Amino acid sequence: MRFILRYFIPLCFLQSSFFSFSQQDTATLKVKTGDSTNQMRYEDWVYVPNIKSIVLHESSFLLSSPIIDFDAGEQLSLSFDDLDGDNKLYSFTLIHCDASWKPTDFLPQEYLPNALEESISTYTFSQGTQQRYTHYACSFPNNNLRINKTGNYLLKVYRAGAKDKPVFTRRVMVFSSKVSVKANIHQAAGSDDYANKQEVDFSVLYTSDYNIPQLSDLKVVVQQNNRWDNAIYNMQPIYIKPNEFSYDYDDGTNDFDGGNEYRAAIFKNFKFVTGGTDKMYRDSSGNWQVNLLPDEVKTFKRYFETQDMNGRFLITVEDRDSSLIDIVGEYAYVHFKFPFEFPMNEGDFYLLGNLTDNHFTKESKMTFNYFTKNYECELYLKQGYYDYMYVFLPDGKITAETNQIEGDHWETENDYTIYVYHKQLGSYYDQLICVQKFTSVRK
Repeated sequence: MRFILRYFIPLCFLQSSFFSFSQQDTATLKVKTGDSTNQMRYEDWVYVPNIKSIVLHESSFLLSSPIIDFDAGEQLSLSFDDLDGDNKLYSFTLIHCDASWKPTDFLPQEYLPNALEESISTYTFSQGTQQRYTHYACSFPNNNLRINKTGNYLLKVYRAGAKDKPVFTRRVMVFSSKVSVKANIHQAAGSDDYANKQEVDFSVLYTSDYNIPQLSDLKVVVQQNNRWDNAIYNMQPIYIKPNEFSYDYDDGTNDFDGGNEYRAAIFKNFKFVTGGTDKMYRDSSGNWQVNLLPDEVKTFKRYFETQDMNGRFLITVEDRDSSLIDIVGEYAYVHFKFPFEFPMNEGDFYLLGNLTDNHFTKESKMTFNYFTKNYECELYLKQGYYDYMYVFLPDGKITAETNQIEGDHWETENDYTIYVYHKQLGSYYDQLICVQKFTSVRK
């Protein structure tokens, strides 16, 4: 995993306790879509099938998370493709949320002091591709759409004039560093499954310049590899020291399954087959098909260190002008599979990574093929480099398990982000006062 990801953002990813919130509490809002009623989700979600290849990152680094420093004047870059290939006018706005991703009571003009929405006016049509599409791009905040409060925001993109019909939504975090975090990520010490788990011990450090009189106003979230399904909430500090809140548990509260290194699907060039690919060809309709080799079941395999991007993807084309990557990249039906003797009961396998928004949907669900005895899945993806893994989601659960196919190893290199929120006296909202990124590295 030692790839391009050796960067640190002055962020803090910790979710403190004394505050009862969870992923299951995510608020929803009913919105009309045609004649049916859907729910807008306060998370990364795509509501229409023609939108693909959404990329949202801090503008200076393509593989960064959608997190910006309020005091540094950083911007986010957003891009996406519309497979209808026509000219639509899209707009976007931001919805202020609390630490549990529920909308706050703020009126939009209280956190967007200038314009309340922005049009996406930059678009380009694809060139020389079988799949026609229109590529849209924009950056924000800007002189028109400004933000004056830190915290969580939901980016909502919609057709101009149809604000109640979201096209897609994305989580955005805006922080201002008021405190700092130090962390020690190591093999889990207090777990019966210590060989397979990583323990994230950390402390929130503050000075007299920023006072935290009540612990109940402090909330911390810990996240692994941009996943929200297994994020840890509601932790309380074990020790309270001068200018320090310590979250050094020994009972498994702050443990994560180690998982394994992500697998990679690489199809940057259709002229030759890359590692892990069986064959690439055009079908009778002219569409590109990419058949990956059957993936190995690693459940009982020893850990083997490889380079990866911890679940991210990179849109890139190897044999074309790099300045035209956004509009010359072709789309392909990519076929994933792994061997399995029988269909699993009481749960399902899913393809997980940023390529599926780290969600468990119909598109990312693996289907058992009784003839080949493989679990299979097909995704329509733009040329590039995609990290992924296979996870198992038990029925009725929201947290996926990695051990069934990938195996769990404490040595695995994972990215961890700690978010620290604080409701300062008189502020009445969850300010994001620190975001810090850490990487687990085998000692």
